[in-house]
Amino acid sequence: MITLSFHGAARTVTGSRHLVTVNDQKVLLDCGLYQGRRADTYQQNLHFSFNPEEVNALLLSHSHIDHIGNTPNLVKQGFHGDIHATLATVDLVSVMLMDAAHIQESDIKFVNKIRQRKGLPPMEPLYRSEDIPPVTELLTGHNYNRWFPVTPSVTAILRDAGHVLGSATIVLKIKDNGRELSLCYTGDLGRKNLPIIRDPQTVDDAEILIIESTYGNRLHSNISNIKEKLAAIINETIARNGKIFIPAFALERTQEIVYTLHQLKLERIIPDIPVYVDSPLAIDATNVFRMHPECFDKETNEFLRKAEDPFGFSKLSYTRRAEESIALNAIKQPVIILAGSGMVESGRILHHLKNNIENPRNTILIVGWQGENTLGRKIADKWPKVPIFGESYDLKAQVEVFDEFSAHADRDDLMEWVTKCKKCWRKVFIVHGEETASLAFAQTLRDSGIPEVIVPELNQSFIL
Repeated sequence: MITLSFHGAARTVTGSRHLVTVNDQKVLLDCGLYQGRRADTYQQNLHFSFNPEEVNALLLSHSHIDHIGNTPNLVKQGFHGDIHATLATVDLVSVMLMDAAHIQESDIKFVNKIRQRKGLPPMEPLYRSEDIPPVTELLTGHNYNRWFPVTPSVTAILRDAGHVLGSATIVLKIKDNGRELSLCYTGDLGRKNLPIIRDPQTVDDAEILIIESTYGNRLHSNISNIKEKLAAIINETIARNGKIFIPAFALERTQEIVYTLHQLKLERIIPDIPVYVDSPLAIDATNVFRMHPECFDKETNEFLRKAEDPFGFSKLSYTRRAEESIALNAIKQPVIILAGSGMVESGRILHHLKNNIENPRNTILIVGWQGENTLGRKIADKWPKVPIFGESYDLKAQVEVFDEFSAHADRDDLMEWVTKCKKCWRKVFIVHGEETASLAFAQTLRDSGIPEVIVPELNQSFIL
């Protein structure tokens, strides 16, 4: 008997964990962190609704924390099987998890200071830096489009999902008592024509589909105008002698923006002003990008023939040390600063905005999805006052919101991907979306003629 159960990212966006069981063999698809308010997510991340010791193998779709971030906790609680991913994802996992561990350790220090004042016992982080090496020891990297064994009953192949560097759509071939079933898990699907990475590959050799729905009820703006729109905002800000601040995710978004700025500077569409990437994690992730040109699209490989390094150019600086970051606040002339976190919830971007958000000459450029109740969402929605480090600041800087850089497929992208093999899909499960987006996308699929479309509840199981 083959069963499929959903232990995360069910009617919500984060915490992807989907378990395939073939008799006594268990294969986990992703092991992500639930992300949100600490009080709401700590217990969800600490306790699994399955026994980690019984899981035989883990397959990772890509290296975003909502897909890999609870892997150290899984290993701590007894998982000791192989962890499979693409070669680029394997290189990114240790970078991303070590950063997540540092955040866990830093956050728990802050929480425990408050608990101590209230006479409460201290809490432990979900995991620490020393919990990351036991994870990396289990990693096995694979090229795209090559079948490999997972368990005696399951083989897998990784196809390019076009979402971030190394992202994969996972296809499983499952044998059970003389019959064979094929299952496809999209992870997060990307969009066509994104900078740097290749377009998503189509899958036409599976019957059961698990598909994300982050933008299942929304459309993105046209990506073809991205360079012109970015240049216009930069030039307008420079004209009023302002600075541009870009809260950017360290993985993919930072590299895409740096690559686009490089093009704009070479084409002399924007002035040669200083650009700073103020994020140690982004620096480490960018170094991994340089190691994997096999993931680049045709345009980026052609650009490499003109420019030795797509992520390095005149007046671009990467700042790692805290004192270098602090020194950026003393700059008076126009400058572009990219810093984490992407949702403006932590990291160095908070310090930059604290010092610059009340200056109407400046621009804050929002380039990624902003979760509900995050500071990034409040800025994107142009709240007149926003909280930073517990104090209220007037939002006087100009705010521009780009969805063109989004690495997630929108509704039409998802539909195009699914319908290229519409006759393949016997059953479709919708995950990784807010409930309204998942339900809306499910109805769109039903209207297109797909016979059975399900939006599972958390911890719901199905016999395949």
